[in-house]
Amino acid sequence: MTLSVIGSGFGRTGTRSLKEALETLGFGPCHHMEEVYPSREQTGHWLAALAGRPVDWHTVFAGYRSQIDWPGAHFWRELADAFPAAKVIHSVRPDEAWWSSFRQTIGKVVTLPVETYSMPPHALALTLAVRDRMIKPTIGPDPLDRDAALAAYRRREADVRAAFAPERLLVFDVAQGWDPLCRFLEVPVPGAPFPRRNTKDDFWEKFGGEPA
Repeated sequence: MTLSVIGSGFGRTGTRSLKEALETLGFGPCHHMEEVYPSREQTGHWLAALAGRPVDWHTVFAGYRSQIDWPGAHFWRELADAFPAAKVIHSVRPDEAWWSSFRQTIGKVVTLPVETYSMPPHALALTLAVRDRMIKPTIGPDPLDRDAALAAYRRREADVRAAFAPERLLVFDVAQGWDPLCRFLEVPVPGAPFPRRNTKDDFWEKFGGEPA
């Protein structure tokens, strides 16, 4: 098994819903941040990658057929080179909707004081690495700077569009539902409704509730 789908979109662009959609369409298991935190092995891979050390992407994604969400999306260029036959899905949502969701979830997590976190050491190490080696280099020193965050969000889409031929890339909003996704992946449209997952409350449930 090797990756058939690479996701390049930022977190909070419907990636959890897209993960389930891809698995419904037969492109599972789908790698997502949810796969990383519970696994010391996965955490080790991503700590190495975020530290700039070489990693074997085929080992990182062994057993997966697709990848969506951070931290994988941060390495979209490397993954596109490592899996040249894979198609690329760049998940998006309207700019202000993305910013509102990011600000209340990931942006808040990575700006909390370290003592706020209650998680195993390997998960804490990854959270800090994501903050310092992914979010801040991508957005800037203040992840809650709205203008900088939106500029980074728009820049990523422009970079991805410039990097791939149209036949390899789908820029996709989960609000569009099954049709464009199924056409791009050349699979039938399922009878089930398109999944809707990972609301703000779902996000904070993983952290034991949203801090006040």
